[in-house]
Amino acid sequence: MRLVLVALVLLVGCGGQKPVPKRLVVEGDLGSWKYRRFQGPLLDVEVWIANNKGEAYSASYITSDAEKRGKIEDKDLVNVTVTSYEKPDGVVRETVKLVRRLAQEKGYQVDEEKISGVRALTIKGPAEAWVMWPSKTHVVKVGGQGRTSVPGAVVESYGDRYPSKLPGGSLEGPLPAGPDDKPKKDSETQKYDPNNPQANPENYDPNRVKIPEKQIEPDDLPPPEDKKKPKKK
Repeated sequence: MRLVLVALVLLVGCGGQKPVPKRLVVEGDLGSWKYRRFQGPLLDVEVWIANNKGEAYSASYITSDAEKRGKIEDKDLVNVTVTSYEKPDGVVRETVKLVRRLAQEKGYQVDEEKISGVRALTIKGPAEAWVMWPSKTHVVKVGGQGRTSVPGAVVESYGDRYPSKLPGGSLEGPLPAGPDDKPKKDSETQKYDPNNPQANPENYDPNRVKIPEKQIEPDDLPPPEDKKKPKKK
């Protein structure tokens, strides 16, 4: 028993990644932020990835002051959404593409920052503020409406569970690599269509297509070869 306790103390002291919650979001208080509501699964995900199905879960947190007052304002509320994908293919690339599209829309300001040690993309619009980052097979989004900033304590807590895979300079440089576009194989060989024949020797039917024999004129015949004389003994 004593050895187990020592091992636990060493593990906590050395840090390490916190485990991913069973339903992806933390269903408990995060410091002064009090857990209030859970939603999920949500199939209408924000970052859509071709051939990589996503499923989202969300949680809401309020400040301890709002809990005491019994009245919640926009500044007292923060929402977290975690989307899980079947595989890591395209997670980083499509997250960056989404934020770049938002940067082109009027009213949105995007940037790349480190918040409480988590490299993330910040999104600020009219009366809203969000932080988003890709992890291995997850995308995390923290923020809310009516906010001008995102609480670092909430970002740090989720960053410990979902380490950011966002490369530096992702908004300015080339898009992160995505899955290779592999050519799709035809499920079956193209069948012969008599109404639309294609030049394919395998489809040739001698009973349907008659090729006329070439007529050779006598003048076109090659001259007879000289017979070789037998050698004299």
